Parts: sequence; C-alpha cells; structure tokens
Amino acid sequence: MSILADRLSRIKPSPTLAVTARVKQLKDEGRDIIGLGAGEPDFDTPDFVKEAAKAAIDNGETKYTVVDGTNELKDAIIAKFKRDNGLNYERNQITVGTGGKQVLYNALMASVNPGDEVIIPAPYWVSYPDMVLLAEGTPVPVACPKENNFKLQPADLEAAITPKTKWLILNSPSNPTGAAYTREEMKALTDVLVKHPHVWVMSDDMYEHIVYDGFEFVTPAQVEPSLYERTLTCNGVSKSYSMTGWRIGYAGGPAELIKGIAKIQSQSTSNPSSVSQAASVVALNGDQSFLQERNDAFKERRDTVVQMLNDADGIECLTPEGAFYVYPSCAGVIGKKTPEGKTIESDSDFVTYLLETEGVACVQGEAFGLSPAFRISYATSLDVLKEACTRIQRACAALQGEAKAA
Repeated sequence: MSILADRLSRIKPSPTLAVTARVKQLKDEGRDIIGLGAGEPDFDTPDFVKEAAKAAIDNGETKYTVVDGTNELKDAIIAKFKRDNGLNYERNQITVGTGGKQVLYNALMASVNPGDEVIIPAPYWVSYPDMVLLAEGTPVPVACPKENNFKLQPADLEAAITPKTKWLILNSPSNPTGAAYTREEMKALTDVLVKHPHVWVMSDDMYEHIVYDGFEFVTPAQVEPSLYERTLTCNGVSKSYSMTGWRIGYAGGPAELIKGIAKIQSQSTSNPSSVSQAASVVALNGDQSFLQERNDAFKERRDTVVQMLNDADGIECLTPEGAFYVYPSCAGVIGKKTPEGKTIESDSDFVTYLLETEGVACVQGEAFGLSPAFRISYATSLDVLKEACTRIQRACAALQGEAKAA
C-alpha cells in the first residue's frame, strides 16, 4: 500500500518548473541551452529594496510577525490599492502570503467545497486547475482562442456559469499569453457577473505594471464597484519588482474571506518572511520610476521576438499587451517531419524537437490548456532572444512535408 494520499493523483507537477529544472540539468551536463521557460524577470531587485532588507536584518526585524502580514505592510498595500486601482480597503481586508501562489491557494482552500466549479479561461497559468482540484473543486476551462486574442468573451462566460459556479479566475495581463483586457472588455465581463450574484471573482493582477503601448490596466472591482464585496484582488511584488525569490504576495477582499485565508495560513506556513515583508513595504511605498525603464526594455524584447517568430515557417505570434510572454501558434508545423523522419504530432513534440536539435527550451501549450502553441518568456537579454529565435527559425526551416493545418 502506498504512503501517498489519493489527492496527489488528481494533480501533476508544475510543467514550467519542470522545464526550468530540465534546463539546469542540461546546462550542468555541458549542453548549450537557451532557457525561455522561466516566468522570472532577469532584472535584479532594485537597490533601494535590497538596502531596506539589510536594514531590517540590522534592526532585528527577524522574528515572527502576525500570520497574514505586518500592519506596516498592510498599510503599504492599502495605499497601493488606493493609488493604483481606486480601491479602498481596511487592514482586516488585506492578506499577505508567501508569494502570490499561496494567496490564491489559501483563498481556494478557504472557500471551495467539493463539487464547486471554478471557471478558468484557457490558456491559463498552469497552477490554477491543480489548486482547484486540491481544494476538491471542479475546474471549468473555457477556451479563449487566438482568434479572440486569447481573451474570454462575455457570451462564453455566460455559457460557462452554472448554479455550482463559485469563482471566476481572471488573469490580466495573462500568463501565458500576455493578453490584457481593456476597460471596455473588462466591463463587458463584469456586466455578465453582475447578473450572477453567487459567482465570486479572483483577479490575479500579478503583471499589472508590465504593460506596453500606453495600455491602461484595470481590475474588475475597479471597473464595476458592485462586485467589490465578492472580489478578491490579488497581486504581489514578484514580477514588477523582480522579487520572485522574496516570496511576498497579497490580496484585498471581503473581511470574512480574508479571515478564512488567515486561518488556513496559520496552520501551514504561518507568517511570510519578516525581512521580505519589510523590504516589500519600501518597494510599494518607494519611487516607482524604474518600472517604466524596465518596461521599455521588455517592449523592445517583445517586438523583436514577435517579429522573428512570425518570420519562422509555420509559426504565428500575436503581439501581447503586457507581461513578458508570447504564446505563438505552431499549428503550421503540426504534421511535418523532422530531418530524422519523426512526425510532429503535437506542441509537446515541437518543443521537444526545439530542445533536442537547437537547445531552445520553451513550454508546450498543452500545459496551459490550449494547443497547438508554446510559451516563450522574453525576460532575458535581447542578444539571447535573438539567438534563440534564430535557432527556432532554423529548426522550422528544417522541417519537411505539409502541415496538417495547411
């Protein structure tokens, strides 16, 4: 008899983390690998944030804190929500967790009963469905194809809602596509939600500050104030502030839900790192001008990658509004044969082919719930991205025969 719990059979390990681990292994073996799988900015944490962490250590801020965040950090989060989103919260409406993922996980564990349904637009971040399954809920993926710019349409949302629906998880800008909802698009979705008062909204705004071309970010409770009492607005310092390893995520929402989240956290990790919390206070309250400088660099990378991928045989790539990912379609290579005579039957076959022949590591679209496609993170240097795209072009040109989609 196995020691392992049955719940483990419901889920799979994170495919994106698996790609990162595989890249490290191959590099350790001496292979020339370009890893484009990690959802992590290559920029360093800002110096003023690092200095705040050092000061916190020197000042002895190294003890346990309140389970779901210090008052100082909660106040900084309250100020951020007011400043950036026009949302008003009190301390008892704010939770702080060990990364954005824990905040989402805690919220689902605190609110989902067996059989509750959670609507998840696809392509989706790989962890959403598995976290729902661990909470004994039922993930309900809703396809958002390239033809709809990877965005959930109001009619499709309406069709997915049932009496069992508990949550809609909405991620804008999106991982893996970079698609972001305009104010008008968001309002069209919130208009549907207003008609269904039993449906709650989990807004994952982790990439809020990484947007391009003058795009105006909005979040659901900001666009439709009547949803405020049933919206959990989630965010963190990981992506915008290049603090992925510091593990601080946060959310604002109804006090009853926030209290339930704290109860879950009290019996798992307890408080997030005291030093990371102190640094996050300074990050949220400090000079934000560096964000635009980094976005300018990301935009140049985005534009280069989109152009070079669209020049590859059989690849089509939309231009995303935000985040640091592209999600190109590889439908034009499905059915073709590699120089070794193997047929590319799926996006998993294609990313394996790229890794084996050209040493380029991407993540297959299957992991994100919409195929055939693959995700590239352009959170690395422009020179590395150009080399990677040149290798992808070469790999595509080497394929033979006709594509099934052609």
